[in-house]
Amino acid sequence: MNIIIIEDEPRTAQSLENIVLDLKPEAEITGRYDSVENSVKALLSGKHPDLIFMDIQLADGLSFDIFKSVVIKCPVIFCTAFDEYSLEAFKSNGIDYILKPFSRESIWEALKKVDELRNFFQQKSAPDVNNLLQKLQKPAGKSSFLVFKNQKYTTIQTQDIAFFYIRNETTFAVCFDRQEYPLTQPLAQIAGMVAASQFFRVNRQYLVNFSAVKEIEHYFLRKLYIKLVIETPEKLFINKEKSHSFFSWLENR
Repeated sequence: MNIIIIEDEPRTAQSLENIVLDLKPEAEITGRYDSVENSVKALLSGKHPDLIFMDIQLADGLSFDIFKSVVIKCPVIFCTAFDEYSLEAFKSNGIDYILKPFSRESIWEALKKVDELRNFFQQKSAPDVNNLLQKLQKPAGKSSFLVFKNQKYTTIQTQDIAFFYIRNETTFAVCFDRQEYPLTQPLAQIAGMVAASQFFRVNRQYLVNFSAVKEIEHYFLRKLYIKLVIETPEKLFINKEKSHSFFSWLENR
């Protein structure tokens, strides 16, 4: 079985590859791609996988955009942090998913389902992408968040948030006025709720607003040092594997 992985987080992609090859030693990972653009180029150049693991939200857009340029005839297992409503959309279209953060068990169940439904997938030329887009794609993203601070509930506009970050396993939203609010949602879920064109997951701890990016410097070991218009608790770095996706995000908004 030839498998490709479409995932813009290098560590996540490597972890997924390791688990898949451990569960299916006969499988071969024939490609790993971190963007819509690179995935389309690879598939148009003659890649014919038997299975694709596909992250939904990539640095340069939703992975559903891939289907607009390429006819995919093999099963697709989506990797997602979306809520149950969105997962039901996947189920209704005969596509399986693994919910981030994924586990060995969830990957095994997904692979098992693909094996069981192989005949079904062979009869389908491609998933009903338009239906998925209608249910999942929100062009503007989430417009506000309900927060609780100082014994009061209030709402903050997403456009006023400079960045989200994790501290002591809790996600916080920091606004341009430097006010900080704890949130109940994990950062991975928030990344799937806000507009991909406006926010970028620079690393596992930080999700930043395009409007908050002040300047970028080259750093040691080909990393990028990102400075925002307001100070962050730690220095923000992007590793060399993700720098291309970050620059694409800056340029292609």
